[in-house]
Amino acid sequence: MVARPVIRVAAALIVDGTGQLLLVRKRGTGMFMQAGGKIEPQETPLAALVRELGEELGLTLDGNTFEYLGRFDTQAANEHGHDLIAEVFAVETDQVPVAAAEIDELRWVDPASHEGIPLAPLTTDVLIPLALDRWTRAANPRIH
Repeated sequence: MVARPVIRVAAALIVDGTGQLLLVRKRGTGMFMQAGGKIEPQETPLAALVRELGEELGLTLDGNTFEYLGRFDTQAANEHGHDLIAEVFAVETDQVPVAAAEIDELRWVDPASHEGIPLAPLTTDVLIPLALDRWTRAANPRIH
């Protein structure tokens, strides 16, 4: 069996004060996903994410404000036949992102009502369920 090529990225689960998730769509693609990007050689996932969010969205975020959520493996959204390894971090911000670099569109989405939006596998399979779980627990601390 031949191993599939792997893309290694850092991705951000960005939420605003109302619990909306920020999703982006890259130029020439049809799926929305978390902001982030490929990790350069000798770069930590967090450093890559801070760099990418600055380049793609104009966000200036301190690395200390991020919470590491984990490493998740799924299929890549825009590179057919590739697998994805994503180091994912959560951050809340009130900064206003602006689509730049290869980002064509961004939108804030309620994780409980995202029907009709084409989403990347990492977003659909992992991050929206994770966000819903975290939001539900925060809204009702008695849920464990």
